[in-house]
Formats: sequence, structure tokens, C-alpha cells
Amino acid sequence: MKRIAKFEKVSYEQFLGDWDGGLCKDDPKTVYDKIMLPKRATTGSAGYDFFIPFDITLSPGQTVKIPTGIRCYIEPEWVLKIYPRSGLGFKFRLQLNNTVGIIDSDYYYSSNEGHIMAKITNDSNEDKTVSLKSGDGFCQGIFVEYGITFDDDVSAKRDGGFGSTSK
Repeated sequence: MKRIAKFEKVSYEQFLGDWDGGLCKDDPKTVYDKIMLPKRATTGSAGYDFFIPFDITLSPGQTVKIPTGIRCYIEPEWVLKIYPRSGLGFKFRLQLNNTVGIIDSDYYYSSNEGHIMAKITNDSNEDKTVSLKSGDGFCQGIFVEYGITFDDDVSAKRDGGFGSTSK
């Protein structure tokens, strides 16, 4: 197996800057101190589970943006793809709003420290409420190698998160 990445926590200052006090009434420093780095559940797991940093309950149709407190150094020519945990999708139709999150290797160097955010929606059509406790796995990341075309001559540098490469 190639070892091509490393998960880290963003700084407390960055986490606090991305914190939404209306989403969680807990003390942000307490939440930050309990953040767990993503990890695989078994030796055969492809996905690294991301753990929700605080308790949350989502009613059907409700959407929230989760500051994970996580960033990831990724070797060039690799990407981290973020997917919902299959069990939550199957049982509750918990969705990532962008369907698959793409974390490029240069995102790590952005001014937001490469803070990985996850916007999730309870898309239940069966009137099911989703309750997640701090430390529950809620999405998973898989590292994938990628290639580029022979005539690719891009030289632009990134600085930012969602939509920053199209500015």
C-alpha cells in the first residue's frame, strides 16, 4: 500500500472562524479538543471515517454545514474523495450536498488551512429523523490517484475552498 497522505487538525483559530454557534451550543474549545482524526475501521477498509465533532439531530429536509476541524496533506497526483457513510445513506438518505466532495492536494495550502467542511442533508422521504452523537462516523474519504492530459499546461495556484478553482 502506498502511504500518500496525513490527516491533521486545523488550528483552533481556524476552527473557531468556521464555527457556527447556532448549530451547536457546546463550548467550541471543548468540541475542538475532542476532534478525532479520520481512520479506517479495518485493514480491508478503503474509506477513512470522518467523525462528527458534536451531537446533531437533523429533521427530514434539514441541511447543515459541519466544520470537521480536519485538514489533509496529500501527495501530488492524488485526491481525497468524500462520500456519505453508506449505512446512513441507506437507512436515512443522509446526503452530502455536493454528492462527492473532492479534496485536491493543493487545498492543504489554502488560506483556510485546507479545512474540510461537509454540508449534509437529511433527504428522508420516510419522515425519519437522523441523530448523530459526537464521535459518530458520518462520512468517509477515499484516496484516489489521478492523471492529466498530455497537453495540460495549467500553472494557476489555489487559495480557498468551495468554488475557488473557478474564480
